[in-house]
Amino acid sequence: MALRNITKLLKNRTLPQCIRYFSIILTNEHEMLQKTCRDFAESELKPVAAQLDKEHKFPTEQIKKLGELGLLSINVSEKWGGSNLDSLSLAIAVEEIARGCGGTGTIVSVHNCLYVNLLDRLGTDAQKETFLRPFTGGTLGCFALSEPDAGSDVGAISTTAILDGDHYILNGTKSWVTSGYEGKAVVVFATVDKKQKHKGITAFLIPLPYQGLSLGKKEDKMGIRASSTCNIILEDVRIPKENVLGNVGEGFKIAMSQLDNARVGISAQALGIAQAALDCAVDYSSQRKAFGRPINEMQAVQLRIAEMAVALESARLLVWRAAVLCDEPVRSSKESSMAKLAASQAATFVSHNAIQILGGMGYVTDMPAERHYRDARITEIYAGVNDVHKQIIAGQIIKSYQN
Repeated sequence: MALRNITKLLKNRTLPQCIRYFSIILTNEHEMLQKTCRDFAESELKPVAAQLDKEHKFPTEQIKKLGELGLLSINVSEKWGGSNLDSLSLAIAVEEIARGCGGTGTIVSVHNCLYVNLLDRLGTDAQKETFLRPFTGGTLGCFALSEPDAGSDVGAISTTAILDGDHYILNGTKSWVTSGYEGKAVVVFATVDKKQKHKGITAFLIPLPYQGLSLGKKEDKMGIRASSTCNIILEDVRIPKENVLGNVGEGFKIAMSQLDNARVGISAQALGIAQAALDCAVDYSSQRKAFGRPINEMQAVQLRIAEMAVALESARLLVWRAAVLCDEPVRSSKESSMAKLAASQAATFVSHNAIQILGGMGYVTDMPAERHYRDARITEIYAGVNDVHKQIIAGQIIKSYQN
């Protein structure tokens, strides 16, 4: 970043805020949270992760316990039953949970980043009583933005919302909805006027189940199988006007802003998967012997472990920086995209090399390495494919040199 742009960015910040931008130091509270989540992952998630994956089983009991720990309302204010922690706390928690089970990490990340935090930021008091307070202790909410023909191109969504008196009538299909079968409410994005393109997009709150709304089949996914994913089909769904979240026509802005925060959660999930893969590789290489010695004494294995660790640690610093910026009064699209790009690539790289270190054992389900690889793959796809994030980053960099 050019010096003039650093000066502009930090102009209105206090010294402690400037220090936080360049150096991330965990407080005692962060470290306590990290230990709590790590202990939970070790005792409650890691022992059942393989079974959840194999059976495509939703972690009902584990989600309930996470709710009791306050980990399903991390960034929600205490007034509405939340833990009122910062975004760095969210990143730390999601990483540790995903380290135990990638699918459970997805559930926790999406619920926190794309549902309860969104309601806490933009909901009216009446909306929060209905759609937020009951969702801070274990009840899940969903986020429905993508469509079969509209993923990265959000402005092309075709789900419509037609005003009819005091109600809107919604029609369309939303895809890739996490926890659709388990959730009790969903934020649906629809357009009130297709001619306005992205300026017509509006966010609506819909309880689940609801008349006219049905769920498609659960997707049979390559990874993160503990989480459920499905389509939501809307057929003449009548929603009261008071269920509009934010203002009419602000849905695109709401979605883009919230996705900046959500990418921190996805990035943290990728870190957890990568860390689990590194743990597996180092543990196995210290026990597996070849030619009369542990394979972790062989240079080829050591080189892989070094590269894996550097990729992981580098990505973690970018994720933590992006998390800190989420709580600052600045737009952090570039930093969130950098974190998502680096962390997802690290997850794929580390999990790939873990399989190489384990050899044949890395390719069978007796060991978790192959599951980590399958779980890692989605982190390069959802919350914006990595090619799109490269464009976002490049656009921001080029713009900074032109100002």
